[in-house]
Amino acid sequence: MFRLGSIFIPVTNLDQSIAWYQKTLEAILIDEWDGSEKGASFFFPEGDMQLGLIEVEQAQPTEFKISEIKSNPYYNYIVQDIDRAYHHLLNQGVEVSSLKENKWMSYFDFFDLDGNAFSVVYEKPSSSYHEMQRKQQKRSS
Repeated sequence: MFRLGSIFIPVTNLDQSIAWYQKTLEAILIDEWDGSEKGASFFFPEGDMQLGLIEVEQAQPTEFKISEIKSNPYYNYIVQDIDRAYHHLLNQGVEVSSLKENKWMSYFDFFDLDGNAFSVVYEKPSSSYHEMQRKQQKRSS
């Protein structure tokens, strides 16, 4: 019945951010609007989720505190080739964290022009979050 449609990201300079998201993340611009708020919508060649940028006066965090020393981004991007994604962002001059790995996934964080934090995740096939495992769960329910 429900399905996620869009995530919205606060940015302080819409025009610069549009160019950055197109170049850096290969997002495809759907539309720009300038009404009660100024923004832009994008989609990605893979996946159904849309991305919205909303221009704000001051930068606002896209992460929440887990503890005094640990934060977690609200959003992540899923990729099939974590090494390729990591080096793509590095080659674009994007600030990235170190590449990490655990039993279920490989991941790293990166930051946009406003310092908004995002995670990039590769789910290993054995992970219950991997696409094939989720398809199996849908068939079982």
